[in-house]
Amino acid sequence: MRVESGHVVALRLFDLAYAIDLRRAGDLWAARTGSAGARSQLAATPAKAVAFEVPPLELDLGPVALALGPARASARLYDFGIAALAIRLPVAGLSWAAFTARVADVDAAVGAAAGDALWPGLLDRVRDAVAAALDRPSAVPLQDDHLIATVEAFDTAVAAEALEAAVDLVPLLSGQTRPLSPSARADLLRHRFSYHPDDLAIVTWDRAFLYEPRGDSDVADVVELANAQLLELRVYDAMLDDELPRMQALVDAARRRVSIFGARRYARLARRLYTLVAEVSQLTERVDNALQVTEDVYLARVYAATIDLLRVPKVGDAVDRKLAIVRETYSALHSEAEGARAELLELAVLLLIAIEILLSLVRR
Repeated sequence: MRVESGHVVALRLFDLAYAIDLRRAGDLWAARTGSAGARSQLAATPAKAVAFEVPPLELDLGPVALALGPARASARLYDFGIAALAIRLPVAGLSWAAFTARVADVDAAVGAAAGDALWPGLLDRVRDAVAAALDRPSAVPLQDDHLIATVEAFDTAVAAEALEAAVDLVPLLSGQTRPLSPSARADLLRHRFSYHPDDLAIVTWDRAFLYEPRGDSDVADVVELANAQLLELRVYDAMLDDELPRMQALVDAARRRVSIFGARRYARLARRLYTLVAEVSQLTERVDNALQVTEDVYLARVYAATIDLLRVPKVGDAVDRKLAIVRETYSALHSEAEGARAELLELAVLLLIAIEILLSLVRR
């Protein structure tokens, strides 16, 4: 079988900022480049079934020079602070073996193993253009990657079931040239989906294969979104990992120091923790609700399976547990602050009583 038309997309996602004002970012990009960005919507799925809560902003970064051939770069900005950069390389007239090799070549050229030869320059172009729209930009952003191989047409029409029998999808999805065991093959192909007889989507941890004769990009869009959600939750998880020891050290230092201003010190620490809890809770809610699913349609099942495959709920649970620790610490500090205030008031009352007694004795 020959791949008559298709493309390979290498995704590299970055934690760009705490949040992004997409409307302002679009205006800044238009002022810088003269071309307006577009707010992305799912093309082939009814909005009443699945829709972005806040449609991301898509920016065209123009052609890029690759040794593999002409390619084009783009960026998609999400309001919760993620920038998803994409390099798209079209393919045509390749045998299946050559198509699989081309996917491996793209991964070697711009994938995770390729290092950062190309991506920092693209990221700097986006960050410099929309800097004023970034809320608390990340100094050293976390990043993640995903590879999506899409076939739009073979040399002969083929159904999804026949396609799986006609070609070996495992080398493409695994990136391995050595044969895999039957259990490894089954696990790799476990998340497969078809809506029509002639379309197919198979999603793995770091790659996806799509057979889309109608040219729909919705499955690729939700795979990208799931990766963006995972990266943002990883950011919060790492932030809380850094914050918890620092928080404990401050609490211990506050408890060791004894002064009449202890209540105020406890209150300041409690306010800091409350602010942290409020910020992380607000952003995690925006991440969780980035895609609104109201009907159990095909795309919703693909999205749910991808979220589960990427272990997004597990990372979210870890963030929730750490937030619970922060909340408990806040409650304890708040109680200690209230107790310290009460002790201070009691001392003040006792002091006033003593003064009153002394004054009465002096008058006699």
